[in-house]
Amino acid sequence: MEAMTPDTLKPAARDTFYFVGVTTAKSSIMKVFPRWAEYLELGDVPIQGIDCKVHDEPEAYRKVVQFIKADPKSLGGLVTTHKLDLLAAARDLFDELGPYAKRLGEISSISKRDGKLWGHAKDPITSALSLEAFIPEGYWEESGAELCLLGAGGSSLALTMHLMDNVPPSKGPRRIVVTNRSTPRLEAMKRIHAESNPGYVVEHHHCPTPADNDHIVAQLADGSVVANATGLGKDAPGSPVTNDVEFPKNGYAWDFNYRGDLLFLEQARAAAREKNLTIEDGWVYFIHGWTRVIEEVFHIDIPTSGPVFDELSRIASEARK
Repeated sequence: MEAMTPDTLKPAARDTFYFVGVTTAKSSIMKVFPRWAEYLELGDVPIQGIDCKVHDEPEAYRKVVQFIKADPKSLGGLVTTHKLDLLAAARDLFDELGPYAKRLGEISSISKRDGKLWGHAKDPITSALSLEAFIPEGYWEESGAELCLLGAGGSSLALTMHLMDNVPPSKGPRRIVVTNRSTPRLEAMKRIHAESNPGYVVEHHHCPTPADNDHIVAQLADGSVVANATGLGKDAPGSPVTNDVEFPKNGYAWDFNYRGDLLFLEQARAAAREKNLTIEDGWVYFIHGWTRVIEEVFHIDIPTSGPVFDELSRIASEARK
């Protein structure tokens, strides 16, 4: 199904689930969702992409939210890339916001309940589940490792908030380091961290170039996790680091993305043997992110582990091929 834009929105002919992104037609969810819908017995519900430009005009985001709110057969959907910008532009159009949406100023889920339009921020849950999927229990306190988030967008903020809300500093990363190319979101993150931080050591660095990020990564402790939390490699080509980056020995290289040129993962693979790196892409993040929003929009319960989740993962992997 061809993606719509804020200027080509049309009323849904039947109950419809939306994906608000940048290049939605390229996402694996377009193949995965119909199979999930069948397995979860959601009915004959298609998924429709709505493509907005990165940092689009506020009016574009308002058109999208107004459309979903007014159209009776538009059930809701998932928002990626635009999570902060969309809520900033259209906050007044939502009847209710979940607690994380209020705190973080972002939404990844648009849903309807009892005649009200809801916005939820699911990333604190999905990012935490994704991290826990590959980090062994007790790893942080045993290793003294640090967490480096390259990019200060919604996903980074969400993950740090989960840690601060749910993991005591003694059981979390020894240090959290966040970098960003521009300062506004870095400053916004600083303010939220100052209000919420129960005692984590957190550093915020303005790194306008990949070489600046290289310098930060080189100073990390052995065993640390380095995450590409930017859109580079998916929404835009490239990587937040250069080919000369020195990853931490025995560490983890984690890309929040699972599609695109994924240059960050290529750079990590080139260093994997020398540095004994464990490499993770964003596929598990993808599954958790979508299932949490589907659960919200369709008012069903989807477990985060066990046979049902394993089957959803298997279906997604088969559809991805």
